[in-house]
Amino acid sequence: MTYLYNIGNYFLMIAEMFRKPTKWPVMKKLIFKDIDDLIIGSLGIVAFISFFVGGVITIQTALNISNPLIPKYLVGFATRQSIVLEFAPTFTSIIMAGKVGSFITSSIGTMRVTEQIDALEVMGINSLNYLVFPKTIALMLYPFVIAIGMFLGILGGMAACVFGGYTSLENYILGLQTDFDTFHVIYSFIKTFVFAFILATIPSFHGFYMKGGALEVGKASTTSFVWTSVVIILLNYILTGMMLG
Repeated sequence: MTYLYNIGNYFLMIAEMFRKPTKWPVMKKLIFKDIDDLIIGSLGIVAFISFFVGGVITIQTALNISNPLIPKYLVGFATRQSIVLEFAPTFTSIIMAGKVGSFITSSIGTMRVTEQIDALEVMGINSLNYLVFPKTIALMLYPFVIAIGMFLGILGGMAACVFGGYTSLENYILGLQTDFDTFHVIYSFIKTFVFAFILATIPSFHGFYMKGGALEVGKASTTSFVWTSVVIILLNYILTGMMLG
């Protein structure tokens, strides 16, 4: 029953978020601040992880292709498919659930503990629109981060090929071009938009409705990370079955 109650409150929060919007001059500043905190601030970690994971995928694929009858260009093909279909949109989002989600939950939770949210409501401001809506809009730029992750993942695989000698650069590029399906990229970005909404709203929910003191802020951040990751994995399964099944 508690889970059903929380799900109901979650959808009520989303509906309330669009009611009584904050004035645009104020909202614009909030959106740009959240873009800086959530998007720009995440580029470094996403770039670092994507580059080296792309290299690892390439190395593992090359080492497992031991049969001389299997063409070496499959290394590039497998790297592209792994990064575009799963690693960049899904596993990067789970990593972001730890970084971005914890930041959102702790920042809103701290405002709840220090009664800043109560002060906003006393002033007649829709606190959900003021706090959650800018984060939701800012994370609509999240596909831009994923696109960089895709590029750097494939670049990392290319670097592994060149410096590790696992296959030639020509074979790797041929594998990247082989049987390329534009819909796979569209599918990845559709998933990314859905995950971006989850990354904005579930951590906000746990921060906004938390109860207790400063100790509970940390607990709420952990809980939000767990539930955000679970929902992302479930939605990944559902969307993959619907769009690629």
